[in-house]
Amino acid sequence: MTDSKKVTHAASQGYSDAGQLADVPHVVVVGGGIAGLSAATALAERGVKVHLVERESYLGGRVGGWDTTLEDGSPATMSRGFHAFFRQYYNLRNLLRRTDPDLARLRPVDDYPLIDGDGRIDGFKGLPDTPPLNAFAFVKRSPTFRWKDLTDLNGIAALPLMTVSVPKTFDELDTTPAAEFLRNINFPEAARHLAFGVFSRSFFADPEKMSAAELAMMFHIYFLGSSEGLIFDVPRDAYPQALWNPLGEYLTGLGVEIRTSTPCGEITRGGLRKFRVDAGGIIDADAVVLATDVAGLQRVLEQSPELGTSSWRKQVAALQNTPPFLVHRVWLSKPVNADRPAFIGTGGMPPIDNISVLERFEDEAAQWAARTGGSVVELHAYAAEESEEVTRAQLMDRMYEIYPETAAAEVIAERSEWRDDCPMFGLGAFAERPTVRTPEPALVLAGDGIRIDLPVALMERAATTGLQAANTLLSSWGIAGHDIETVPTSGRFKMFDAIEKLMNR
Repeated sequence: MTDSKKVTHAASQGYSDAGQLADVPHVVVVGGGIAGLSAATALAERGVKVHLVERESYLGGRVGGWDTTLEDGSPATMSRGFHAFFRQYYNLRNLLRRTDPDLARLRPVDDYPLIDGDGRIDGFKGLPDTPPLNAFAFVKRSPTFRWKDLTDLNGIAALPLMTVSVPKTFDELDTTPAAEFLRNINFPEAARHLAFGVFSRSFFADPEKMSAAELAMMFHIYFLGSSEGLIFDVPRDAYPQALWNPLGEYLTGLGVEIRTSTPCGEITRGGLRKFRVDAGGIIDADAVVLATDVAGLQRVLEQSPELGTSSWRKQVAALQNTPPFLVHRVWLSKPVNADRPAFIGTGGMPPIDNISVLERFEDEAAQWAARTGGSVVELHAYAAEESEEVTRAQLMDRMYEIYPETAAAEVIAERSEWRDDCPMFGLGAFAERPTVRTPEPALVLAGDGIRIDLPVALMERAATTGLQAANTLLSSWGIAGHDIETVPTSGRFKMFDAIEKLMNR
């Protein structure tokens, strides 16, 4: 059931189709991840001519996948790891509905259990939907967060968790480390793995170096500000088959020309239209959407010295990525015990952050497990502090510790992804983060590292900035945009806003 307090941000009105204009605009979307696919879809559905260029051989970006052959000869799809499609990812889910109206290609994961180094387990299954009843019910049954801990909280210092809004929360908390904020509100030590495991570590960042404003926003989006909760869905099959191949076919049907394995080179002003884009040949375009990762954006601008202003280019150049993370997937000769959850998060057990038993929800892995009698297990380590080799060995040791039965299994095959291309949400960075709009009216940005003053994060931030980028261009041509949906844009409880105002007098 969708949150009754979900907010719809109405798009600008205008022509229903670009064909009603004297000249149909032509846009190049650089990047075939969620942000680029969202922008391309929104533009093409309004009749705009779109070229979508992607440097990888597949669509989906950091949620994409590619073919591999295992050591036993089995074909398989590898990816950069498990992703949770939360129910409050309204714009991402609307994008997927273009080819899957009922979202039948997604499968619910019933719980999100968390385990700490002392073996205590928390979960979210069966909690009430409505805040703050969900929080009280969680505390009542939690082995790590006791009632006394709730009464010991510094209520005044904790008010920002209940009064979240953008950009106010960032003005107040963006220079405060997330870990320091939790200490200041007397958040219990034993329960901090809940905040770090569910929220901070989701950003692939050290909580001592991550913005407390981003942490507060996480609490708002997933728990205190939304009744959608922390239960999520996952694709029933590998990402290309379940999500991106169908969407690519949909876009092709709308007339979008998709060029994969095509890096973007220099972008210059002029030519037959406003810009000339070097991407598998010169493309003349009226506008450009740069929907790349941080390094990709910086690389394009380094090759395109004509674009923007010096101050804006410095903003982009200052963007940073998080420390590296490791996704390690193993195909085991023996099954994981049947009572193990499909997904479990970990806290206080470095370097591991979560474990997925893929055959519990992914068809391809289930077919391999049924044929071999084994299991497919995926291990994640975020913000790794050691080398890839050391981190991989540590992950395996943690798997044997948490799921002891895996120690007796032979590793039939294994694949690793060691990456460092996720945007860092560092202290005080929000104010200087580039936005969708740029100094070039016909050049817009999109991606999960781009600032948008709405309560969205991670994959949903990518989808939402892509939609906003398209809407910005559509509005400039007098074409109707697409509505954007979010969780409530401020805390649900006006009483706490009133208290905060009194405190700030």
